[in-house]
Amino acid sequence: MRIIAGDARGGRLKMVPGKHVRPTADRVKESLFSVIGPFFDGGKGLDLFAGTGALGLEALSRGLDHVTFVDDARASVDTVKENVRLTKMTDRATLIKRDARTYVKTLADQEKYTVIFLDPPYHEGFYETILTCIGEKELLTDEGTLVVEHPSKLEMPGKIAGLSVYRQLSYGDTAITLYEYSQT
Repeated sequence: MRIIAGDARGGRLKMVPGKHVRPTADRVKESLFSVIGPFFDGGKGLDLFAGTGALGLEALSRGLDHVTFVDDARASVDTVKENVRLTKMTDRATLIKRDARTYVKTLADQEKYTVIFLDPPYHEGFYETILTCIGEKELLTDEGTLVVEHPSKLEMPGKIAGLSVYRQLSYGDTAITLYEYSQT
């Protein structure tokens, strides 16, 4: 696993020990970032269920100013911390060891993110709960994107809590659904 583009391009990332984390494949990351904008002109990101931190670190490398990484597993938080250090982006990252669902509920309504990555464990069934919370709290900027990685067999809601799907990408067993604020 590596950083594909930007300031930290080519940087190798550590994996979380064990088999409970399913990192986003480089080909999926590359395709995703070509869709959501290969580079960012500043802004903030939120990487929920961060795992290795690969998505948030890729966004930092491509120009986001700051990313908050949230995961409740000590092994994941330690791995993200090491990956942030390896990519030399410690001053642009905040690590939070907490359940992502609880963390989102505590965010102030005025918090705004350019991009939010949501990549929970596939065996959990709480997509709608966290999508609803993100939408109701209006955590995205007006032009922001919510990136949801999920099993391709899982049907994601087309509209939920003011968010609507604007694109879906599929890569075998993995799918990514992109949300933005509804225009209507």
